[in-house]
Amino acid sequence: MRKQLIKLAAIGIAMSAMTLSMPAFAQDADAAAEEETGPITITGGIALVSDYRFRGVSLSDKDFAVQPTITVSADNGAYIGLWASNVAENPGDDAELDIYAGFAGGDAITYDIGATYYVYPGVSDFNYVEFTGKTGTTVGPAKLGLQVSYAPEQGSATAFEDNLYIGANASVGVPGTPLTASAAIGRENGAFGDKKIDWSLGLAATVSGFTLGASYVDTNRFVGGLGKAGAVFSVSYGF
Repeated sequence: MRKQLIKLAAIGIAMSAMTLSMPAFAQDADAAAEEETGPITITGGIALVSDYRFRGVSLSDKDFAVQPTITVSADNGAYIGLWASNVAENPGDDAELDIYAGFAGGDAITYDIGATYYVYPGVSDFNYVEFTGKTGTTVGPAKLGLQVSYAPEQGSATAFEDNLYIGANASVGVPGTPLTASAAIGRENGAFGDKKIDWSLGLAATVSGFTLGASYVDTNRFVGGLGKAGAVFSVSYGF
């Protein structure tokens, strides 16, 4: 969701609609290491991705992106953190900063309720808040998750409409290998998508402390070419 690309995506989706008839929070951090400091836990990491895809749409114009993150969590489940990435050229500073906070917990069934403030330095009219709820569980060898994200109309990037995103994901270890296979699908409707659907399939493995990943990402919206199917490769490291 985001900066000039948000605007381009919204225009592209609107044009598609006329002619034919999305991060841990918005983005999950890859490979985080934990440092115990009493009742406070600090996790952080940095990732290099071949294409910054958010809910199927490339926000880096199909170019590389560097994505650092840091989270401070309390032992009662409360947390606050910061995630960042470069994005495609725009009138601002070509950067995205996600400031997020929430509360997570659970055992057999986990939950995570929070909010993310998406900040685009230099183009503050694109800044907006999104609220997200997530839940997950384990069934046999598989981990399953659901999420609902809602960005209300707020006089900025979503001034003309609110936005709702519903997604599901699953992951499972590949027997006899260090690989984990994953799949995800989501449906978006509102300011950032008109009945837009995105999906992905991926593989990841941890090697010498690094997490290596490869995935296939696609959407049912062309969005000026930014939603076209493609492969995304990543390497990340926790600290």
